[in-house]
Amino acid sequence: MAGSKSVVIAALIANGAIAILKFFGFLLTGSAAMLSETYHSISDTGNQVFLLIGIRFSERERDRQHPFGYGKAQFFYSFLVSVFLFGIAGWESAKHGWNELMAGGHGGGGHAGEAVEFLFFSFQPPAWLDPLWVNYTVLLGAFAFETYAFVKARAEIKKQIDRNDWSGYREAFRKTSDVTTLTALTEDTIALTGIVIALVGLFLEQQTGNPFFDRISALLIGIMLMGFALALAWENKRLLLGESLPADEEQRLCDVVMQNEHVDEIIGFRTVYFGPNEVVVFADLQFDPALDTESIDDEITALESAMHDANGNIRKIYVEPEL
Repeated sequence: MAGSKSVVIAALIANGAIAILKFFGFLLTGSAAMLSETYHSISDTGNQVFLLIGIRFSERERDRQHPFGYGKAQFFYSFLVSVFLFGIAGWESAKHGWNELMAGGHGGGGHAGEAVEFLFFSFQPPAWLDPLWVNYTVLLGAFAFETYAFVKARAEIKKQIDRNDWSGYREAFRKTSDVTTLTALTEDTIALTGIVIALVGLFLEQQTGNPFFDRISALLIGIMLMGFALALAWENKRLLLGESLPADEEQRLCDVVMQNEHVDEIIGFRTVYFGPNEVVVFADLQFDPALDTESIDDEITALESAMHDANGNIRKIYVEPEL
């Protein structure tokens, strides 16, 4: 939990500063890609706020209404991040880029150095200022901030990969229950990609004099945001609906149970995530009929200890002896 919170706080500070830089860059240049990147960074900043709320809420002690605690709050707030904030930012970016493309050379696009209209005011950049280098400076500064946040998020997810012996990031994306860190890492990845797209668009516009490249980069950034929004929403949905451990990890627990010589058969075995790295296990087991009640209790205690050793994410185990 502490690792996830530090990742989110680092991203919050970085994205807040970047959003301000990009917005002033847009005001000075009128770049479509820069406005898309501003939407993107505002979205990222809001994302971190929602993720911190989820972490805070999930730390509440369990009570009568929530006997398994509030761990799923992180799943819910991460889902909100993916659907609303990512989706809105992606849609706004794509719409802006599309409108600029459709406007073409008929006065709809904002060219570098022209007066910029935003909301209820207009701003004319000073004549001595080179708008293009403003964009370059802002985007390169944003790249440095995002790289810092990305390194922190990557280090945290790498710890989970090593701890769970996963093959790599692809398996971690499918199996991790720490959606807060997953969301932060995904944000940072697409943020860096978006900055590269914006830089390429600006460079091509500079070399060709054609604003098409700046506008198409804005559209691409929006499409990328919406695509990742869908992917993150899907990952959060599986946990909100009460997903079990991956099949291979659940089978490993079953193997641990069957290694006990006093267990004759597994009648039922179920696992479910009730929070990031918080698994509850329900096992219906048939024990050796020769065991008395006290001996069965001892074997259940031994099984619980063995399963905890096999998977450190298990928080509670319920074993029901079956006749």
